[in-house]
Amino acid sequence: MKKRNTFFIHTLIFTLLLSSWDGFSQTSSFITVEGEVLKPLKLTVDNLLKYTQTEIVAKGKDDKEHKYTGVRLIDVLDSAGVTLGSKLRGENLAKYVLVKAIDGYKVTFTLAEIDPEFTDQTILLAYKEDGNPLKKGEGPFRMIVPKDKKHARWIREMSTIKILFSKE
Repeated sequence: MKKRNTFFIHTLIFTLLLSSWDGFSQTSSFITVEGEVLKPLKLTVDNLLKYTQTEIVAKGKDDKEHKYTGVRLIDVLDSAGVTLGSKLRGENLAKYVLVKAIDGYKVTFTLAEIDPEFTDQTILLAYKEDGNPLKKGEGPFRMIVPKDKKHARWIREMSTIKILFSKE
């Protein structure tokens, strides 16, 4: 009986340790940029630190102001060789950005919504909130779209940014 209880306790402890280990988490520690790009990217937080850092103060879903730190989405797209700026015309205006989260949630942006030659909006690929890494369930990567009235495109736990052509 004593061996049985000891086995049960060890099994329970082992199971609890495995379930709390971040290695078993669905959260991706990198984000990919793919599709209609010249240079596909696989970015970690360390990679993002090499970009120009941007901070945005915006109201979160809790209706409180937070300071988000990250890089402008336009800078990431530019480094992947996405058609932007003066070349964003004609058929290239039919391209869009599909952003996916690890749970399958997806949102879209047109390139014109992101490109500063078309808009004054800054869309941020954030990895910090109020100076701290994004919490589990939020990060490690999150899209911040401060001018959207609803937070539906403030996608959490981002995994993929894919550039696609719109099809009729």
